[in-house]
Amino acid sequence: MGEVDPAFIEEPEHRPKLSVIQAEGIPLIDLSPLYTHLSDPISLQGLVKEIGSACKQWGFFQVINHGVPLDKRQRIEDAARKFFAQSLEEKRKIRRDAVKFLGYYDTEHTKNVRDWKEVFD
Repeated sequence: MGEVDPAFIEEPEHRPKLSVIQAEGIPLIDLSPLYTHLSDPISLQGLVKEIGSACKQWGFFQVINHGVPLDKRQRIEDAARKFFAQSLEEKRKIRRDAVKFLGYYDTEHTKNVRDWKEVFD
């Protein structure tokens, strides 16, 4: 591996201050109340509060009982791996732009520093 492109390097004063955070685990949200025919407003309100709390405290969460079959999830993950394993030239053939709002994107910036990520939406 060669040198890191300077576009990815953030000025030292803007870099995150690293610290170890002790946590019990990623919030786990059970979506089954959405799929029961007898969903009552109280259980749905509890679910909404649970999601809101996870987003505020963590910024993300894991869901269970979401109704997406395992085989479908595995096919989606496989397709994503295959897509991102392609050459940059191939991925950029479906790049998003001012006309196409969905597609491949790899030049997002945060605080004027290029993010080290690729996106396909």
